[in-house]
Amino acid sequence: MHRQSTINEAIDFKGIGLHTGCPVEMIIRPAPPNAGIVFRRSDLNDFPIEAQAAHIANVSYATTLMKKGVLISTVEHVLSALYAMGIDNAFIDVDNLEVPILDSSARPFVEGIAAAGRRVYDERRRVLRIRREIQHALGDKTVSAQPADSFIVSYRIDFTHPLIGIQEMRCAIEPEHYRREIAPGRTFGFLKEISTLKENGLAQGGSLDNAIVLTDTGLLNPEGLRFPDEFIRHKIMDFLGDFSLVGHPVHGEFHVVRGGHAVHAAMVKKIMADPANYSLEPIPEPVATDVA
Repeated sequence: MHRQSTINEAIDFKGIGLHTGCPVEMIIRPAPPNAGIVFRRSDLNDFPIEAQAAHIANVSYATTLMKKGVLISTVEHVLSALYAMGIDNAFIDVDNLEVPILDSSARPFVEGIAAAGRRVYDERRRVLRIRREIQHALGDKTVSAQPADSFIVSYRIDFTHPLIGIQEMRCAIEPEHYRREIAPGRTFGFLKEISTLKENGLAQGGSLDNAIVLTDTGLLNPEGLRFPDEFIRHKIMDFLGDFSLVGHPVHGEFHVVRGGHAVHAAMVKKIMADPANYSLEPIPEPVATDVA
């Protein structure tokens, strides 16, 4: 996909915020070339918050953007879906401070985007190409990047819980694989931590309808897991959403160990802080080949 695109028609989502518990409506609308992805707080006169690294604010349990004191929270799932499906430009109108959690995966967003279709513009896309090896660590959480000709993610998590343990996955990011293998992965949390989260004003809208809830030895969700390794798939989905804040398609290979929103965001900021880390290049036109 070498030319910029947007969605072909508006997509409407209604639900609640995972952390606020408040009802929210979100409408993704087509946007012109070079607009990028822009959240607009429709409850605040369409105040715009561009989905850019400069606006990363809070990354505790979700990714929050802030501009001039105005917040939009839990943006990672919808950003992940837009990025993976190749949507460069969109206005995302939200009538509260948090994106609806829906089932806590990116699947509803992907299905909506696929149903709406893509509108392709004449303007060329530019790729952010990683130019050298870069590393960042927060405690035992690490992210490293190196040059590559596509977007490749290797991710590893390590939990003592018997349903998780050590999980690893390596994948090249492309729409159909993402739609089938990554987007369905849901948010997960631990039953023993929920009361503390709620006491701190988080997870007010959490339920078995929008999260995998783990006990000490199993899970509460009667339908079970969508994949035995659903946890690592969700982590990769989160990583894509956080990394989309560089504002361009990415060419680079990333290795993540015990990642989370905080170390993802720190790596995004580290890359963007030094122009020697990357270059912005037009994606070349595909080469036509003659078929005899």
